[in-house]
Amino acid sequence: MSLKDIRGVPVSYSDQKAIDAMEDAHICAMSFYGDPIGRIDKVLSEHPDFIMGHCFKAAWLTQTLETRIYKRMVAALSAAEALWDKANDREKGHIKAVKAWVEGDFYGAVQQWEAVLTSYPYDLLALQLIHLTDVLLGDVAGQRDCVARVFALWDEDMPGYEFVLGFYSFGLEENSDYLQAEEMGRMSLAIRPDNPYAVHAVSHVMEMQGRQAGGISFMRDRAPSWSKSHFANHLWWHLSLFHLDIGQIDRVFDVYDNNLRTPHQTVDKYEELDAAALLWRLKLLGVDVGDRWASLADKWEPSASDTLYAFNDVHAMMTFVSDGRTEAAQKLLTANERYIDHATDANTAMSREVGLPFCLALQDFEKENYNSCVDRLLAVRYRTHRLGGSHAQRDIIGWTLLEAALRSKRYDLALALANERCALKTTSVQNWNYVARAHKGLGDITKADKAAARAQSLMAG
Repeated sequence: MSLKDIRGVPVSYSDQKAIDAMEDAHICAMSFYGDPIGRIDKVLSEHPDFIMGHCFKAAWLTQTLETRIYKRMVAALSAAEALWDKANDREKGHIKAVKAWVEGDFYGAVQQWEAVLTSYPYDLLALQLIHLTDVLLGDVAGQRDCVARVFALWDEDMPGYEFVLGFYSFGLEENSDYLQAEEMGRMSLAIRPDNPYAVHAVSHVMEMQGRQAGGISFMRDRAPSWSKSHFANHLWWHLSLFHLDIGQIDRVFDVYDNNLRTPHQTVDKYEELDAAALLWRLKLLGVDVGDRWASLADKWEPSASDTLYAFNDVHAMMTFVSDGRTEAAQKLLTANERYIDHATDANTAMSREVGLPFCLALQDFEKENYNSCVDRLLAVRYRTHRLGGSHAQRDIIGWTLLEAALRSKRYDLALALANERCALKTTSVQNWNYVARAHKGLGDITKADKAAARAQSLMAG
């Protein structure tokens, strides 16, 4: 006998308690609280023939993109495949999606999940996986449109609607629809005030619009709820960006040391990504970060040759070059060069087009080969979405390019890039400081002083 989940989606299992327990695990995953894998493992220990339970476990593990998780993901997939003959069409779609993922075809996995969602528009797991995978792959339009395709069918009476609103909010923000994105995010928070992903989406809106003071207040006011979630590390990073943008370096260090700097190897690579991304931004500003690079590089070095996800590799490279670990840096570069020559999975193109060029540019920057750094990054600046992540995360590429242009004395290019940044975010102290430095390099002291005064005014405000 087959039953249905809380949203009426068919499940080929006859124990409603197991189905409800899987829903609890999924809520943990969507709200970034608790242990979703631990919960589903407990369910599966009592219900080893629960196909959708195995599908959930395998599918959620895809999002880690870490080699240490790979065997567990494959084992969960194998358990689901062994029950193929008992699976319904929805479950077979999930199995096909994870199968494609395991084979390195991330885009194929998305297509399989999209097929599931088309037939079962209330399959919240499929929707979540499409959205999050599109973020990993840098499919900006897909992050929004996967939700848009089913959004009209959802309303506040459907369990999980607040999570759909959160996904839609972020997708809209990444496509520069800031007004609607903030509305959707705040609607989500009205239903579930402790939804970290909705907080995340609204913080992105404020970041892109340059609403630093409002962003700081928004994040700090809601910190009692989101700071206890598994998404807290990334949200602390977002808070640090607001402080960084208005020159509050002491506040940035306070966030880093108390919330991003962990004394041990983390269980979540995203924590180390955020730490590296923040330290590199400080490096671009010429800020001395003390011994912070060393402890972070220690955490990245074991994964130097993973070549699993280009986004990870570039952040590892930041730590290696900054801490003078030439052997680890070369190990990463060699692994990537061999990888793109032979591999055919979805990450290959990401590494070839953006990942490896950016890694080489980071090495150039550290070696003060600024002209070469500029040339490498100019060639890829309009393809950086292929690296994955968000606009805010990928901004580090444009920021590195601009700083390298200034240090290589290519002041005309630097001014063009700085003006571009100011047009997008006029309230950034850092952007106006870059304009001032470019004008000064070109010998126009009057315009340099004017831009510097604008920066000082913003900092004082």
